[in-house]
Amino acid sequence: MNRQGDVTTLQEAQQYVDGLVNHPACLAWAIADGTHLVGLVEIDIDAENRLGWVSYWMHAEARGRGWTKRAAATVASWALDAGNLERLELGHRVNNPASGAVARAAGFIKEGCERQKFLIDGQRVDVDTYGRLRSDPVPQFEPVRMISDPADP
Repeated sequence: MNRQGDVTTLQEAQQYVDGLVNHPACLAWAIADGTHLVGLVEIDIDAENRLGWVSYWMHAEARGRGWTKRAAATVASWALDAGNLERLELGHRVNNPASGAVARAAGFIKEGCERQKFLIDGQRVDVDTYGRLRSDPVPQFEPVRMISDPADP
């Protein structure tokens, strides 16, 4: 499984983000601390079914500030409103409770657990799955400003 955790240099990070941005079925938003990339929220779109698979990550040095929760909630709310999607899905390893906290703060509801879904470092790991529907209540959160072009003020 190709994981964003494989990124270890600035050049690898740029290549990773470029690959997402240039993929026609993917929408990606960088989370920046000034001019430095510290995280990302992305949605892989299934246009035919009007659904998206959400993923996110945050560099270890930028964690604990609530940025991932705010960014994930902002992107999810945008996708279900202006993005015209009906359903969003995401999953996280069960041994990553912080990712589950982000999902719940972004309005996702836990739907189940996929046992031994991923092979990571030679070990099978379970994945908790979440969904958020357009009809679900919008969570309370402080939205972040979404910029579609870095040249925008």
